[in-house]
Amino acid sequence: MSDKDAGKDGEDPTADFLAEVRPEETPWRTERPPGEEAPERAERPEKWGRAKSAGRAAAKAAPYVQAAALATWIVSGTLDDSGDSGFDMGSSGDA
Repeated sequence: MSDKDAGKDGEDPTADFLAEVRPEETPWRTERPPGEEAPERAERPEKWGRAKSAGRAAAKAAPYVQAAALATWIVSGTLDDSGDSGFDMGSSGDA
């Protein structure tokens, strides 16, 4: 930092400003003395319980759904190929 940035008495105004606006240390981030037990966690209901469990179930089922889709695609392609014998059941042959 240059001498021009410092105040007249050599102090750093940025450091002074940061010292003023810096929040004080929060109590839950300070070290506990040895032997003191951890505080109990506040119990709160799970807001997204059903959504999370549905998401987990969908994630677990995804490989099976993909396998079923692939099997359906293969079977449908096999049935389409075997049903195409060139014989048209709808025509009367009087063309």
